[in-house]
Amino acid sequence: MKILLYSMNFTPELVGIGKYSGEMAQWLHAKGHDVRVIASPPFFPHWALFDGHSAWAYRKTDWNGVTVWRAPTWVPARPRALARIAHLFSFMVSSMPLLFAQIRWKPDLVFVVEPPLFCAPAVLFFSRMLGIKSWLHIQDYEVDAAFGMGLVRGARVRRFALSMERWLLGRFNRVSTISATMLDKARDKGIDGTRLVLLPNWVDVRSIFPQPATASAEGEATSGYRAELGIPADAVVVLYAGSLGTKQGIELLADAAHRLVAAAHIHFVLCGNGPSREPLKTACADLARVHFLDLQPAERLNELLGMADIHVLPQRADAADLVMPSKLAGMLASGKAVIVTAHAGTELSNVVSGRGMVVAPGDAAALADAIAQLALSRPQREAMGAAARSFAESELDRNAILLRLERELLRCVAD
Repeated sequence: MKILLYSMNFTPELVGIGKYSGEMAQWLHAKGHDVRVIASPPFFPHWALFDGHSAWAYRKTDWNGVTVWRAPTWVPARPRALARIAHLFSFMVSSMPLLFAQIRWKPDLVFVVEPPLFCAPAVLFFSRMLGIKSWLHIQDYEVDAAFGMGLVRGARVRRFALSMERWLLGRFNRVSTISATMLDKARDKGIDGTRLVLLPNWVDVRSIFPQPATASAEGEATSGYRAELGIPADAVVVLYAGSLGTKQGIELLADAAHRLVAAAHIHFVLCGNGPSREPLKTACADLARVHFLDLQPAERLNELLGMADIHVLPQRADAADLVMPSKLAGMLASGKAVIVTAHAGTELSNVVSGRGMVVAPGDAAALADAIAQLALSRPQREAMGAAARSFAESELDRNAILLRLERELLRCVAD
């Protein structure tokens, strides 16, 4: 097949949508498909352009056999509501010429990743004009999330935005998303079940795998990240690794760390970048056992995740089931216990239950209690970690998921 991947975020971004779009393009190319990509310059999660990239120039590169076009995109240093909208709009406008430049190539299918949904009208027009197939992959329900989190307000604006979203979704040949609950939401928006595809975010279970238990006998020498951060070998490490943005409710971790200040055996490691990082560092400034790391290179990801005794994943209640945190797959594959903040019955709660602990969103006391409980029970942590690893191997394996995607792409093109 000739596949045009239209994804604002793309490699070398190490987390979030860019990571998965890059891995998908590379996998499909390795399978013999001709893949081209339209993307913005890389900026996430720092909300700053990566070195060597420009916000104002078009650029064409070859990345491991995949042709990548970069469209000029304005990147705000402080991604608040109006700035985010302008950011997405700038990519939509600048990337359109790149989209229509593919007319002579004539792909078999255009695969567009949401967000941004702004790109959908041009993709639909392009695909109808050429008589080719269109596919929308929803990583975030950005319209619902924008209103649910209070970034955009107004009943009339909401009704108009949701009706436009419904109209657009109904015109794609296929619509995929990353969780069963998000798939149900697509049905609620009027998408026929025959056009829906479940495409969860995956993990390479061969590169992310359980490391030996780290909270070990007193006096054992430390190594790796523990040595770099000055964390004793017998300490219990609570790790958050991912983007530090607004959808996570990340401030809850500072509150929980303050509540556990007397628990000398518990250390927090907060790894990532994003707009919430500096406020979080300020909130933890007087806590000696809270350590901060910048986003780490991909080749050290398994070592980083293996440092944890407990993974924590805070999530705001108003973002529940509108997004599925991509970082969860790596946490589960690492074979360590996970604590998430989610309401019962949400997809996040269902995935973690039995493989970790679920506490109410926004409840720092409950989060601190869950951390304290797991920190005192190594057998419980190990049992949950084993269940998490088993789930990752059976449900989230990258090769299995992308083989299913390839079959669905072929079926879509054939239809």
